Amino acid sequence: INVDCCIILNKTIKQWENGTWLVKEFLLVGFSNFPDLRIKLFMVFLLTYLVTLSGNITIITIIHVDRTLHTPMYRFLAVLSLSETCYTLVTIPNMLAHLLMESQAISISGCRAQMFFFLGLGCSHCFLLTLMGYDRYVAICHPLRYSVIMRPTICLCLGALVFCCGFSVALIETSMIFWSPFCRGGRVEHFFCDIAPVLKLSCVESSRKALGIFFLSVLVVLVSFLLILLSYAFIVAAIVRIQSAASRRKAFSTCVAHLTVVIVHFGCASVIYLRPESGSNPDQDRLVAVFYTVVTPLLNPVVYTLRNKEVRVALRSILARSGGGLK
Repeated sequence: INVDCCIILNKTIKQWENGTWLVKEFLLVGFSNFPDLRIKLFMVFLLTYLVTLSGNITIITIIHVDRTLHTPMYRFLAVLSLSETCYTLVTIPNMLAHLLMESQAISISGCRAQMFFFLGLGCSHCFLLTLMGYDRYVAICHPLRYSVIMRPTICLCLGALVFCCGFSVALIETSMIFWSPFCRGGRVEHFFCDIAPVLKLSCVESSRKALGIFFLSVLVVLVSFLLILLSYAFIVAAIVRIQSAASRRKAFSTCVAHLTVVIVHFGCASVIYLRPESGSNPDQDRLVAVFYTVVTPLLNPVVYTLRNKEVRVALRSILARSGGGLK
């Protein structure tokens, strides 16, 4: 019996019911296939995580301190950075702990909570990026009505709706996965509780649940992405009609950072959640998951800091004031 099986036998509490062993605890396989790399992976992921937290906190602080950035676009960016911070808190600390610990067990209730918050924040990101695309559409296509359409009360309501919809989808999907017991071993072929590896452990036939979850994933990802494309179709049409080349560049520059984040976020989501279950590969899934749980949250603050002139100017201004205060 290998080490993983021993851990499952020792740590996983099971009960006999109708001739089936019901699993009460999962084992996250994680990166146990690479025991010699665990310390190195821990150091790399820890450093990336600290840089990600610092970047997102910096963006939130800049937008809060600099009054020139108190506009809907930057408030949505602050919300996105806060959401990204929570998103990384759901998976990365647990992953770092398991890289150092012998036991990689997680209770079913803990697994359920992790999946709920991970899916809720992931879906909310899709809707929030859609809302940010709509904000750019209003700013470029209806500049004279922008302050009326995107007034604070409307922005607050839209922001609340984004997270209500995101966590509603997460609640439905998590309930569909965890309503039945698990009895196909306790090994989750991942470093966190994601949909596909957990669904494979269900006692009941899971093709209908998988189809329902796939449909919801398509609804969230594709509809959000198509709405963003629609916004940018109107934006491009409006930019083309601008006479001044400088004005066209300025209008498009406000969209570049958002477009970059959209491509990365929806690209990763499509690879994982918009494909048949038969095509899944655990090692490939873990590799892609590392990208969208560790690397993508790092890219967002970097992209928005380097590609956005107003954020760079505000950051330099704050650093200059801080330097003057220290003197």
